[in-house]
Amino acid sequence: MKTSIQRYSFKYFEPLIIITFWIILFTTPLLFGQFQDGIDWTHVVEVWKNNLPLLGLFFVHRFLLMPLFFFKDKKLAYFIVTLTIILVAASLIYNIGNRSGMHPPPPERMERPFEGPPEEVLGGEFPPHTLPRQSNRGPIPAYANFIILAILIVGFDAGLQIAMRWSNLEQEKFKLQKENVENQLAFLKNQVSPHFFMNTLNNIHALVDIDAEEAKQSIIKLSSLMRHLLYDSEENLTPIKKEVEFIQSYIELMRLRFTEKVTIDVDIPDAIPEASIPPLLFTSLLENAFKHGISYNNESFIHISMSFPKNHLNFTIENSNHSKKAGASSGIGIENTRKRLDLLYKNEYELAISDTVEKYAVNLNIPL
Repeated sequence: MKTSIQRYSFKYFEPLIIITFWIILFTTPLLFGQFQDGIDWTHVVEVWKNNLPLLGLFFVHRFLLMPLFFFKDKKLAYFIVTLTIILVAASLIYNIGNRSGMHPPPPERMERPFEGPPEEVLGGEFPPHTLPRQSNRGPIPAYANFIILAILIVGFDAGLQIAMRWSNLEQEKFKLQKENVENQLAFLKNQVSPHFFMNTLNNIHALVDIDAEEAKQSIIKLSSLMRHLLYDSEENLTPIKKEVEFIQSYIELMRLRFTEKVTIDVDIPDAIPEASIPPLLFTSLLENAFKHGISYNNESFIHISMSFPKNHLNFTIENSNHSKKAGASSGIGIENTRKRLDLLYKNEYELAISDTVEKYAVNLNIPL
């Protein structure tokens, strides 16, 4: 069954997020600055200069700290080295600011009620307990601003790399699972073919000395079956009509070697849905029925039926039970079929097996 699973490529997702982030960070002073008389390029350039250490920290973190420490299971060393780099960079920024006088001006002194309030206040416009106060909070120091932004940027980059690494691992896991399923399906299909050819060639060999003309017709039928095995079975899905034709041709070839003691009934409706199923899905069940259900000494039967309830295919095959005791293993054919069904349909199929002394029956129901 060909399953369509949409997969998304994250090849350009990570670079796009990184570029967008830094564009926003460097354009912030242009977008949110208050420039009544035009852009204050001195202020903008000063902000850009303050962002350069952050950009350097980002590259060091992305290409050195994460690969050499975090992803090498040295997380304690990663946190220590990262914190050390941030603190050292903040110290350098603090020292450079002090040397160049780039520290914020001291806050203005706060007026207190007992320090001589303005005359208009004394005139009675404001009660003494509601005198206006001037704020003593200045701008955030450059080194403190760097520490805050550095922690945010390191966290952002670490989270992004972890998310992308997890996504890539999931993609690889999905790819390996898909390849494993395809390899298993190919292996199981190849196991079916040798058994089928061996049985069919034995049938034709037995017919050559009895009816040469019938043997020629059988070879033509075998050629058609081989075409189905070699070409149609390479596809993930094949039309139900082709699979029904394969089953009917197979049964006709198997009839050649059996006497009237063997009753073979086939009940397949003429109206076949225009749907597709995995190729050679019923071949192992057919082989198992003819292998264990036929006796040259006793009356034997094989009953095959196929129906199409709503959006499902129901396949039933029953045979007399001669060559093995009830409850014994059903052989590699049934086991291969079960494995294929597990790989193809997961829990969406039903395979019921009834094994008694007189009869062995298999009922398979799959979605269409």
